[in-house]
Amino acid sequence: MDWFENWFGSPYYRILYQNRDELEAQEFVESLLEYLDPPAGCSMLDIACGEGRYARQLAEHGYKVTGIDISQASIATAKAYENENLEFFVHDMRLPFITNYFDYAFNFFTSFGYFAHDRDHDLAARAFAGALRTNGILVIDYLNRDCVLANLVPEETIERGDYTFNVSRRMERNHFIKDIRFKDDQGVERHFTESVAAFSQSDFTRMLRAAGMSPVATFGDYQLRPYHPVDSPRLIMIFKKKHA
Repeated sequence: MDWFENWFGSPYYRILYQNRDELEAQEFVESLLEYLDPPAGCSMLDIACGEGRYARQLAEHGYKVTGIDISQASIATAKAYENENLEFFVHDMRLPFITNYFDYAFNFFTSFGYFAHDRDHDLAARAFAGALRTNGILVIDYLNRDCVLANLVPEETIERGDYTFNVSRRMERNHFIKDIRFKDDQGVERHFTESVAAFSQSDFTRMLRAAGMSPVATFGDYQLRPYHPVDSPRLIMIFKKKHA
């Protein structure tokens, strides 16, 4: 099992990250929809949707939303929210889904770059493009490599209720590696790892151009302010599909 299947399906993942800013996430989607101005009733794909928080918000605006994720546990949770505008499926982003169908596709909150080999990232990029109709729009919300590197905290202890998470971070083989160690309820030492590729804007442009996508716009934060390679906290990229 890959690290992301093992870790994202774990209850400890939700415990560690329970303090994430949900309001910020909601405001980001609202800003994004205002910028994109999608037509009513259009089809949207949320790639690596997790438990569906973004997909649910998109569906609340009346769009036809499909969420996909490799984690069976996450999709099992998300399916409780299904309705006539919202559905979820277990699916590996590297594989084609429904082709030439969606008007918009989203990949939120650094839900890319998880693979050890570039071939897998290229497969995912092609699958992203393949899901879209001609002139379809892809939005990728990713970490900003240079900002993360400049502010990397090598060691950190995080308290969450009865749990003490010891977190270490490093750059290795052009991936940001995070090791997470703690004791579970039985006092057993547990260890999970996160590994995210340190992709730059030019890396994404190369991958997605090869998949038939053209860059349209780039933003540096969830308020959609201009992107600055060193200072911006996020790398938010919008691409358009050139042809089917």
